[in-house]
Amino acid sequence: MVTVHREFGFRVVIYPGAREHGPPHVHVFNADGEVKVSIGDADQAPRLLLVVGMRRQDAARALRIVEARQETFLARWREYHGT
Repeated sequence: MVTVHREFGFRVVIYPGAREHGPPHVHVFNADGEVKVSIGDADQAPRLLLVVGMRRQDAARALRIVEARQETFLARWREYHGT
């Protein structure tokens, strides 16, 4: 797992691994839980895929973090997965 961003008590990570590890996504952790967020692309906005233990308002904030850095996270995903 590679941490690609930290903000407001959130840690955004990408798990390197198999090329079939799509769709492009990140995991965002805070003290209470985790969300998995699809990064999307130029045609598709990021969206929540999974919420585990994280409060609704924190999940929404995690999604906004990914939305604000969508291009950066997609580029990092491609570094690790080649897609």
